[in-house]
Amino acid sequence: MNEPLILAGLTTSPLELISFLLAVTTVVLNIRQKHWAWLFSIASSATYAVVFYDARLYGDMGLQFVFIAASVWGWYQWLHGSGNAPLVPSFLKPSGRAWSLAAWLAGFVLLSTFLDNFTDTDVPHADGFLTAGSLVGQLLLAKKKVENWHVWIAVDILYVGLYLYKGLVLTAVLYGIFVLLAIAGLRTWQAAARKAA
Repeated sequence: MNEPLILAGLTTSPLELISFLLAVTTVVLNIRQKHWAWLFSIASSATYAVVFYDARLYGDMGLQFVFIAASVWGWYQWLHGSGNAPLVPSFLKPSGRAWSLAAWLAGFVLLSTFLDNFTDTDVPHADGFLTAGSLVGQLLLAKKKVENWHVWIAVDILYVGLYLYKGLVLTAVLYGIFVLLAIAGLRTWQAAARKAA
């Protein structure tokens, strides 16, 4: 399933292409606040785990398993929230922003140290930084915090460069699309959060 495939001049694999389509569907459904996004997220994460393993992006591979667990939790959160009422988009308080940044920094230090010392990856620091940021973004998304889109914009821009470096051109294109979708998601959720407030 990972044989080379030429698509619109890009070298990819059938599995990367399937992962790409599932991931785009996930983000589009997230923007529209459709809980079925989480099902597509689970499927996309499972297929991307294999793609990233083949590319020796072990932080990203491990992240996919965390995404699967977070997607189950996020699906429940979106449907039941607190007090069995579905969540609506809301803004983090300043303390929530500080905790999110601290978690990102701590995750980066732990993950990059682990990847540098216990794997054969050639990009431990980039992989660790972006993996930690993705974890923060996923948790904020599950709680329907508007700031999740800020995290995804930053992470996705940096992922484009990393995936180009690793030869995952279609995935780099995907993350370029993700940047545009995250900007749209930010605008949509900001409006929804202001309306809900």
